[in-house]
Amino acid sequence: MNKTSLKTKITPIVTIILCCLLYLSGYYKMIIAALLMVIASAVVHKKDLFKSLGFQREKFNIKNLLIIAPIFGAAIYLFYYYILVPSVTYLTGEPIDFSVFKPYKGDLPATLNLLALIWASAAFAEEIVFRGYLMRQFTKFFGSSNISLVINILLFGFIFGWVHAYQGISGQIVSGITGMLLAIIFHLRKNDLWFNIAVHGFIDTIALIFIYYGWL
Repeated sequence: MNKTSLKTKITPIVTIILCCLLYLSGYYKMIIAALLMVIASAVVHKKDLFKSLGFQREKFNIKNLLIIAPIFGAAIYLFYYYILVPSVTYLTGEPIDFSVFKPYKGDLPATLNLLALIWASAAFAEEIVFRGYLMRQFTKFFGSSNISLVINILLFGFIFGWVHAYQGISGQIVSGITGMLLAIIFHLRKNDLWFNIAVHGFIDTIALIFIYYGWL
């Protein structure tokens, strides 16, 4: 095994272990995990680090990001709000725990601050971590067969739900399914991370509007 091949295989393993250790230590932050994965991509891919994560320059355009992505985001949120949440809470018998967001109801300055944080830590950081890095590394290690793709989507959908444990079991399931939908979009869009970030950001923006007005 040559030096380049060894670096390609060892770097993601070390990066994932570091993120796991951070999580277990209680100091885990999604933005920190995203930065670690950007650094790992820079070590392996150097000047092509952003391309390796799915930041495709040719797909960075107004139509994709400000027209199509918001439509996808709104459609997913409506599915989330009217179908997914009622179905999952009916099956589990437990409502999603949104108590962490209660202080933002009717508080515009706090909601706007949270909006900026959501775009940074959820839209950008979560998409870099789960779709841009973990999904693509899984494909590099285990291939792109249909079976590999299904395992890829299910595995990281489960982990995506797990990191939303503060919302209770129903919140974890709903978040996991939402993560799987985002993974499917990432696959169908040929690893277009810009699009996924925009869709994720608009889903959370609509959710925040619902939180502000007390509808969620």
